[in-house]
Amino acid sequence: MAAYKTVVVGTDGSDSSYRAVDRAAAIAADTGATLVIACAFQPASSRAIERAQDTLGDDVAYQVVGSNPAEESVRTAAERAAKAGATKVETVVVDGDPVPALTKIVIDKSADLLVVGNRGLNTLAGRILGSVPSEAARKSHVDVLIVHTT
Repeated sequence: MAAYKTVVVGTDGSDSSYRAVDRAAAIAADTGATLVIACAFQPASSRAIERAQDTLGDDVAYQVVGSNPAEESVRTAAERAAKAGATKVETVVVDGDPVPALTKIVIDKSADLLVVGNRGLNTLAGRILGSVPSEAARKSHVDVLIVHTT
């Protein structure tokens, strides 16, 4: 089998998702692949924005609502990836649910590996509703690596 050329990894800014980024970065470093770090977010409602502005003030509220937390997550993940040896790193932030977003990014980037953390696979909600890792594995048309992060 040929080495992976493009690896997509999802992050939500959690410590466990950063462990998946670390593993994806190591694979990218070993194979010379491009690493695409992706984060999906739900757009903030006007009510959430108003609450944040009331609590934090207009000059700080933008940091905790909307795409800014997602941007910070991929920036932190990219720094970790570089430390792990990945030399070709891209970041993508999209609004929407994680699995459809990751699936679209895999297609758009012609990726041949999707990496996600296992968080959620063993929760009751994950067993009933389906978790991000299990749904990504079911819907992906490329190899999926589910990293043990918990």
